[in-house]
Amino acid sequence: MELMVLLNALVTRLLFVLHSLIGVWRVTAVKKEPKYWLLALLNLLLCLETGLTLKFKQGRGYKRFSPAIFLYLICIVPSLWLLEIHHGTQYCGNEPGAVQVNVSNQDFNQSRDSSHGSEGTDHHIIQTAKVFVNQLSTICETVWTLALHQTFLLLLVVGRWLLPIGVEITRDQLSQLLLMFVGTAADILEFASETLDIEDVRKNYALINAILAVWTWSMLQFPLDLAVQHIGCKSSAPARRIPSLLLCRYSAELWNIGVSLFIQDGPFFIVRSILMGHFRIFNQMLVFFTAKNILVVTLQLYRLAVIMLDFRATVLQKSRKGEVCCCPCEPYEAHATGHQENEMKEFVALPPKEESQAPSEDH
Repeated sequence: MELMVLLNALVTRLLFVLHSLIGVWRVTAVKKEPKYWLLALLNLLLCLETGLTLKFKQGRGYKRFSPAIFLYLICIVPSLWLLEIHHGTQYCGNEPGAVQVNVSNQDFNQSRDSSHGSEGTDHHIIQTAKVFVNQLSTICETVWTLALHQTFLLLLVVGRWLLPIGVEITRDQLSQLLLMFVGTAADILEFASETLDIEDVRKNYALINAILAVWTWSMLQFPLDLAVQHIGCKSSAPARRIPSLLLCRYSAELWNIGVSLFIQDGPFFIVRSILMGHFRIFNQMLVFFTAKNILVVTLQLYRLAVIMLDFRATVLQKSRKGEVCCCPCEPYEAHATGHQENEMKEFVALPPKEESQAPSEDH
């Protein structure tokens, strides 16, 4: 079992490095400057993290955070930025592309025929590799950029699945997290491809940078596992206050709401609203996704209100019984300090007459 853990840890990080190197290669090919190969040095951080994880964690994951995913973002995001800024400089036509592919196939047949000579199999493999690289080089630049975006998001989900989990997260929680990541990745890809493909956006360098900045900000949710994990309750008295109890009981739900409002749907809605309101850019998909962001933000605020009302009702019920409302993972305590009782009464804010008299009638 430990061998499989080490194998999964190494294979996943190797996939991250290979994909990052492909992105650096595309930047170097597009920019036609060898200095961009220096971006490959960022992978040294991932190699260092791999060594430390294997030494101190035996390949297993960390608590609530994945350094491998975070460092993979650091390695690949700069290449995608450069490709998006350089986007559209290569002509994409059907007929020229078809001609290039036919020529490549002809070269492939020639290399295959020449391999039957004295040079043998090694020459055939080298020639086949050269032809394959030439075929890849003829693919349109915009197609390459979109393919890197798609494989990047898919590799984030698959990589998180393959990475060994730590003791703090269960397989059931991991499956929930992966399903969330699939939906999140689809929304992020729609945001990047739909907004950056608008012709008026491509003419505005500041807009491109702003959209890429929001896109990068939305990627920061992937290294974190807080969407399915509850924060552990502390048994000390100072930690058992109303905010701590609320965070203890609804930490995963509050994190999901916060991600939607401040990392994903909220920023996406702001960007799309600016495009339509200030720059007067309108199309059917932009209007649809803006309406979708409004709906999601509204539902998240409604969910937050439901959580607060449910928590308030729980505190009210426990305060009437003279109990301390605590986290579900801890047993109830029948006695509370005076400071805790006063804090709960302030949070509940009971009406002055009817409800405040109800406990006295019971006595």
